[in-house]
Amino acid sequence: MSDSSALRRQLLPDHAAPQGVTSVAQQAFRLAIEAINALREQLRVLLASQAAARQTYWQQVGPVAVAAVAARRSLYTPLEVALTSGYLTRAEEVQVTELLVHNALSLQERFGEDEAELLARYAPAPVPPSQPPLPTVSAAPPELPHEQAAALARARRQQRARVKAEEQLKTRANESHDLLQNTKAAYRQLARLHHPDRTVRADADTQQAQTELMQRITAAYAAADLAALLALLAESEAVGEPGTEATVLLERYTAALNQQQSQLAQALATAQRPVENAPWSGTEKQQRTRLRQLKRNLRAETDYLHLLVRQLHEPAALRQLLRELSARRQNIL
Repeated sequence: MSDSSALRRQLLPDHAAPQGVTSVAQQAFRLAIEAINALREQLRVLLASQAAARQTYWQQVGPVAVAAVAARRSLYTPLEVALTSGYLTRAEEVQVTELLVHNALSLQERFGEDEAELLARYAPAPVPPSQPPLPTVSAAPPELPHEQAAALARARRQQRARVKAEEQLKTRANESHDLLQNTKAAYRQLARLHHPDRTVRADADTQQAQTELMQRITAAYAAADLAALLALLAESEAVGEPGTEATVLLERYTAALNQQQSQLAQALATAQRPVENAPWSGTEKQQRTRLRQLKRNLRAETDYLHLLVRQLHEPAALRQLLRELSARRQNIL
């Protein structure tokens, strides 16, 4: 029995078993899917409400915010042209790329703009979080016995912490690898089941439906969305009765879904943390005070950016700016 057949039989027992009869593995899988969908909906609603709050506030700022956004967007063209002109050194190209990324992040975080397209072109790929380096014990031995004992105890604690950190990092790497492998396996099963070539002799509507389904499958795989792939796999036609092989496979996928659920829970917890000193927080009087100050700051920022964008079109002026930013250890305009 293939993995695909086994899993499909296990996911949809109602086609082969009496109504209401489900195994523990099937219930766990469906609960995992439901939990992921619930977390995704909570995260979507939260992020949408936060974006709406930011946009509402910035709309109240008025034309000065619109002018500032336009001024920041006007920086893109001269900076991107400079990257392709060939007169920059490698170090200067890195600087210009950082300026583009930070400008996009400024628009996105301060004004609620969507700069995903530019960030996808220039922002570096995210790296897995790593543990900070642990302090090391001084090579010089303590003079007093109790200090020596304390130093040895610290060294043992640090060693245990280091081993634990390495184990956690290895566990995260293994979980990511397993999640990727399960995602690939689910995608291959769906691709075999629903490839448009299988309906080459079908009518036009059936072929179109199959093509659209394959597009959904490909999009879910591109997003590394195991839950969506397994949900699509669960919709496939099932034959036969569930067996031990299907149960084992289903339990493996459920474990992978639990990993994805943990990642979503962490993302939700991060999004729920309040933003300190957010301009749309505080009392009405505080908001009015911030608003007046913000308008003054934005007008000054816009005037500066208008002056700057004219300079960025000149290679000599751009390189001079890069030198000044480098001297100040600054990568923000």
